[in-house]
This record gives sequence, structure tokens and C-alpha cells, in this order.
Amino acid sequence: MAKERGEPRQQESQLADFVVKIRRCAAVVKGGRRFSFNALVVVGDRNGKVACGYGKANEVPPAVEKALKDGQETIKRSKKISLRGQTIPHRVIGRYGASKVILVPAGPGTGVKAGPGVREVLQAAGIQNILTKVHGSTNPINLVKATIRGLQQLRTREEVARLRGVEL
Repeated sequence: MAKERGEPRQQESQLADFVVKIRRCAAVVKGGRRFSFNALVVVGDRNGKVACGYGKANEVPPAVEKALKDGQETIKRSKKISLRGQTIPHRVIGRYGASKVILVPAGPGTGVKAGPGVREVLQAAGIQNILTKVHGSTNPINLVKATIRGLQQLRTREEVARLRGVEL
């Protein structure tokens, strides 16, 4: 395998993608076991847009390609995340299934303090200083989706003021 998990690849369209997880599935048939592969990929522009893709195939490279294609189609429909410099504007909790991801803004020089799955989403979104904590299930698919849901809940001060109808 030429590519390690969590290592970014640059596309011609300036989208960074990270292979989060490759899983092997076995089906028992008359002649033995037949293996297939699932790939979970995170795609982002490192400027506030991020999405995940999931692909299945009988070999690893086609599974990754399918996941990349799925992620690139999904990122077109996703909205941009509100960032404040290199971190997030406020604390937020993202939930998906039994996974809960807490995202806390951090000062300059902190780095991305996150586990696998969550780290790839934050790097693809372009966040460089953040603290995270995972509660509940550590299933990579649920962690990625919970992190994306948490990031989509972010609001800037201006957005909150406009929604409330008050002036800063």
C-alpha cells in the first residue's frame, strides 16, 4: 500500500482528501472466503468546506476512488463552516448515532488535539488549533459524521446578532 492512513493527497481541484479507514469484509462462499473492501474518505478545501465519502469495492483502490467521488459530490452541496482565524468561534457538540464529539476552540500554537477520524475532518476543514473529546461510540463513520455535524452548528458573532435581531 503506497499511502498511509491520515496522509493528505492534493487533487487537481485543490481539494485535500484523507483516507480515514479501510475495512475488509468477508463473505463465505463454496470455494472459501470472498473479500470486499469499504473505504471512508474525508474531502475538504482547507478553507471551511468539508465532507465525507464512503465507497465499497472488491479491491482497495476502486473502493477509495468511489469514496473520493462520493465525497467530492457531497462537498458541492455542503455549506462553508464559520471559522475564527485558525480555530472555531465557540464550543460545540456534534452528535451522530452513539458518538458525541466535543469541539473546543484553542489558542495559537495548540495544534489539533484529536483522535483518528476527528483529526482528518478538522485538517480537511483547515482548522489548525482545536481541542476535542469523544464520548460514546468510537466507530470511525459515526465520529466523522458527528464532527461534521458539530462544525455545521458553528455561528459567528455577526450571524448570531442578525438571527436575534440585535446590534453588536
